Amino acid sequence: MSSPQAAPESERRSWAPLLAVCAGYFMVILDVTVINVAVPVIGRELSASLTGVQWITDGYTLVFAGFLLTGGALGDRLGNRRVFCSGVAVFTASSAACALAPSAPFLVVARLVEGLGAALIVPGSLALLQQAYPATAARARAFGLWGSMAGIAASAGPLLGGLLVSTVGWRWVFLINLPVGVACLVLTLRHVARSPRRATRALDWPAQCAVVAAVALLTAALNEAGRRGWSDGAVLAGMGLAVLAGAAFVVRERLARSPVLPLNLLRSRAMRGGSVIGLLFNFGFYGMVFTASLEFQHQRGYSALGTGLALFPAVAMTMFASVLSGRLSRRTGDRLLVTSGMLLAAVGLAGWAAAGADPAYALLVAPMMAAGFGTSFALTGSTATVMGAAPPEYSGAASALFNTARQIGSATGVALGGSLLATATDYSTGLRTSMAIGALAYLSAAGLAWRCVPAKPSG
Repeated sequence: MSSPQAAPESERRSWAPLLAVCAGYFMVILDVTVINVAVPVIGRELSASLTGVQWITDGYTLVFAGFLLTGGALGDRLGNRRVFCSGVAVFTASSAACALAPSAPFLVVARLVEGLGAALIVPGSLALLQQAYPATAARARAFGLWGSMAGIAASAGPLLGGLLVSTVGWRWVFLINLPVGVACLVLTLRHVARSPRRATRALDWPAQCAVVAAVALLTAALNEAGRRGWSDGAVLAGMGLAVLAGAAFVVRERLARSPVLPLNLLRSRAMRGGSVIGLLFNFGFYGMVFTASLEFQHQRGYSALGTGLALFPAVAMTMFASVLSGRLSRRTGDRLLVTSGMLLAAVGLAGWAAAGADPAYALLVAPMMAAGFGTSFALTGSTATVMGAAPPEYSGAASALFNTARQIGSATGVALGGSLLATATDYSTGLRTSMAIGALAYLSAAGLAWRCVPAKPSG
């Protein structure tokens, strides 16, 4: 007689780690996009300069992207659950500081700390899911829902931000993180098992500093390229210094006894290919969201709330696609899902590019749905590919590598989209060129998936 009651309790426990991890990841990605519609109001109320406004937006992204590998290495050394919870605590506290900010400089510093918390959350999130769901089918579903959080948060950010700013004020853009962060901490501490600590994993601070410098410089250069142009001296200098810092990281990793990211991991075709696929589909998806947002607001005159609603077709497909891919992967394998998802997304952006100079909104719904569905459909398999190629003691580093590649893809897609819109002969030409380049990125990812993603999921 006890089994009918035991089953629901067991089911709740099985879902708790996924809910905890996805809540933390959702906060991180939401804060990348929700701020965009709030920044003009923040700038006016806090009397921020143009530079201050830019740092409110970009400072978070720079620290987040730059410290991902550090977060992964700390998780492998100190335990992924411990580092994940520390990141959630830092992120939640700094969100409160952002909401209470009395001045623009205070808000910028709080956003930098928020980015550090995000860098501690994300690598541990994938490692904790791999730990909590060792069975292949369950892990695929968990990775799928984790991935859908990125698409939902990125696309819903403008909608939620516009709704909050227009009703209760910009400070609530940060205050909404508080209950989510507290719930995430409680669920993680109660339902996620402790992670093993590997004290032999040295942090190798010279390598950490080199990779932080490389990613931060590259992200900063890409962000500035959208405003200054690709031939600007500061942009070229930033990219050159990023290459030098990257080379220094590689040299240090070759010499280190306990490297942050063993270079032999990158000899794995699955690890390399999965990371590049992540870069390419983030390039296409975030480039689309950014340029579409500008199109809807600047050219069509939509409000911030209206823009969020206009982007909803892409959001609606991400959850559905992630659940479907998680269910199918055990039967079809990951290669077919990743390849077909990237091809569908490519067709979507190519359809937008071919829709003409001023297409009716109804003609853009299908391309947005295809891009949202295809990206989320492919994310589950590519995530499983990267995580499956790494030994357990390097799960945090593998997650960090994958997410660093995706952040670089996002920054590149946004920067290139902004540059094309600014330099094209007319706005429509720049938009369609951006969509066409995004379609080519998706096509490249499809070809790479066919070569690099295993036909059957590991595990």
